[in-house]
Amino acid sequence: MRLRNLFLFGAAALATASPPSADTEEDITRENTYFNGKKVPPILELTPANYKEELKKSKFLMVKHFSPWCGHCQEFLPTFQTLYEYYYTSKPVGKDADFTGFYDFRFAELNCVAYADLCTENKVAAWPTTILFEDGEPLVTFRGVKHISVLSGAVEDALEKVKPNTRPKTLELPEPGDKTSPDAKAETEKTEKADAREKGSEKELVKDTEKEKETETSTAASADASTEGEATPKKTYTVNYNTPSQKVAPKPSNPNPKGLSVPLTWELFQSMVTLTQEPWFVKFYAPWCHHCQAMAPNWEQLAKEMKGRLNIGEVNCDRDTRLCKELRVRGYPSIMFFKGGEKVEYEGLRGLGDFVQYAEKAIDLSSGVPDVDFDSFKALEEKEEVIFLYFYDHATTSEDFLSLERYPLSLIGKAKLVKTRDPKLYDRYKITTWPRLIVSREGRPTYYTPLAPREMRDTRMVLNWMKSVWLPLVPELTPSNARDIMDGKIVVLGVLNRENEDSFRGAIREMKSAANEWMDKQIQLFQIHRQDLRDAKQLRIEEAEDRGDQRALRNAKNIRINMDRSDMKEATFAWVDGNFWQRWIRTTYGIDAKDGDRVIINDEDKRRYWDQTSTGNPIVPSRTSILETLNKVTVNPPKLKPKLTIGVIEKMFFDIKMTFKEHPYLSMGCILGIAFGLFQWLMGRTTRRARGHFKLEEGVGMKESKPSTLFGGSSNTATKAD
Repeated sequence: MRLRNLFLFGAAALATASPPSADTEEDITRENTYFNGKKVPPILELTPANYKEELKKSKFLMVKHFSPWCGHCQEFLPTFQTLYEYYYTSKPVGKDADFTGFYDFRFAELNCVAYADLCTENKVAAWPTTILFEDGEPLVTFRGVKHISVLSGAVEDALEKVKPNTRPKTLELPEPGDKTSPDAKAETEKTEKADAREKGSEKELVKDTEKEKETETSTAASADASTEGEATPKKTYTVNYNTPSQKVAPKPSNPNPKGLSVPLTWELFQSMVTLTQEPWFVKFYAPWCHHCQAMAPNWEQLAKEMKGRLNIGEVNCDRDTRLCKELRVRGYPSIMFFKGGEKVEYEGLRGLGDFVQYAEKAIDLSSGVPDVDFDSFKALEEKEEVIFLYFYDHATTSEDFLSLERYPLSLIGKAKLVKTRDPKLYDRYKITTWPRLIVSREGRPTYYTPLAPREMRDTRMVLNWMKSVWLPLVPELTPSNARDIMDGKIVVLGVLNRENEDSFRGAIREMKSAANEWMDKQIQLFQIHRQDLRDAKQLRIEEAEDRGDQRALRNAKNIRINMDRSDMKEATFAWVDGNFWQRWIRTTYGIDAKDGDRVIINDEDKRRYWDQTSTGNPIVPSRTSILETLNKVTVNPPKLKPKLTIGVIEKMFFDIKMTFKEHPYLSMGCILGIAFGLFQWLMGRTTRRARGHFKLEEGVGMKESKPSTLFGGSSNTATKAD
């Protein structure tokens, strides 16, 4: 399930956003602000109507790309607004000129919900993103919430570049939300002290002197900038507030205080769910839906169980059609989990126990990605079957952590996500580059192979990899994970009896042993195949060098080692409770669970399976029996004859359907060829019939006319002879 952003208010933003006129700098519908006692006009809003024109108006334009409902954007809002106000009211050193006109530098913002196409053009993949443009071209890009000193560093470098020696050597930057700069505060205090001296107020003077000393000694170092394409500021910038790593923790909230499911309208959903960081579990229903009515008691009981722990809500889609349409609710009931403007759809069963289990995991994961050390991770391995472990060090950037926080929602009910910087864990998994991501299943690590920063931050790429490895080595087959397990894979499915504990444990142990050995074998084959390709490439390079053929040498060096194994089916392992699914197993595979534990090797995509070894004996939960048969059915073509899970006629139509799916162009070509041939045959038959009818009539006419002519000729001749 891919992490998906929640575009709830695109229509509202489009309806309320009024593009500013190109002739006026201020928007009269928005209020002015004041900084250091000076009036500051509203920040420029970019729209499709003025975007290109405004980019050309100034040499430098710093643009904040944001979403109105994004929690990180709301956190970043006062920082960018204060930065804009601070520079708008500042003046060059030794110059009595306004900042905007002297440096040709302006600030603007772009609503990515209302104008998504413009953000896409600027390659904005996450919010907030701040881009500094020079002459209409991106100069520096900042992704995520940035320290004010980081943004100021880029601004100062640009200003120094266009107007050298006009900037102060040091800057005292205000805190986000301040309406006075630190130097203006100091000037005000000096004036007050002078007034105090004139009035002879020695006590006030002493207090002011002590306050000045405290202010001078309470400055903090500026934060480091770690962004794509950004340069490290060359000057020293003094900051008077906490760095991002020293954020004050948010005040604890009291979710679901009454233990009730809250009815949510469009307005309430906006204020209580979208514009907050609170987790919500929400159902979308219709009053006439029978499935919704059947689920209602479980949902009410869930709200009681989650009292004081998790917010529970519900939306009537007959009444709030707009909200359900924006959230792409396709059926009733639909259940979704929300946090911080992001959502994930619940796909599990609808029993009370299933809801409670999912909600408890959601509470755990939605609280963030916890740090672990060697000992706590070892204890976690005993409780969790699948753990994603993110390695980081002191140089890991805020963009990396920002992307990491997007994954927990998609992992609810699937796996656990933790992060670490413990050297012992580095050594255990042989980590030498950071950041790095692995998954541990039954203590067996699988590494996320891309290492480039962009690939580590690519949410879609990382989530796709997580989906491919988030199942345990031998998971239980359930309705909620059946598609993940069966589709596109060859599955070694154990039909086991859970009630016989000794037999069950032994069968699971044997299947896990077979799974580990099979994975080891596949890794070895992969490495051998990769080495063969590398050797073939090296042979071509050496051959081209021996011949002195530069063209062939370049072509040989440009050969890419393609390790795409999409054409090879993956083999996975799973088990199913034979007693609970007895009817399905008997009707699909013809196996009676009462006969004992069995193993089926299933190929769902081709509706076929194997249930016997090469000797004709049933496959049993044994490492030897499983691996011996699996080796013979994964080759192409299989060495063992499969059985079908569907009838012969149904299989024929299924094969036609799969042929169209796998070879659409070839199938369409065959159909068009057959249609054209049939058309030509029909046209030819019609033409032959028409010609045959015409000749028959023509022959009849000739027979009728010839005797007349002959007899007439003979009569005339005879008359003339007489």
